[in-house]
Amino acid sequence: MTTIEGIDIYPIISLLIFTLFFAIVLTRVIRMSKAEVEELRNIPMDAEDRNTFHQENKNQ
Repeated sequence: MTTIEGIDIYPIISLLIFTLFFAIVLTRVIRMSKAEVEELRNIPMDAEDRNTFHQENKNQ
C-alpha cells in the first residue's frame, strides 16, 4: 500500500469522519430534553402494547 501515491490521506479522512459523527451524536444526546428521553425510553413498551392490542383484536 505504500506504493500507492496519496493513500496516506484515507486513514486521516476516516478518523475525521468518525470523530465528527461521534461529536454530533454526543452533542445531540447531551442537548436532548427530558421529555424526549422519556418518550424514547417508552418506545419498546409502546410497541409491545400495540402488538398485544393487535393480537387481541385478531383473536376476536
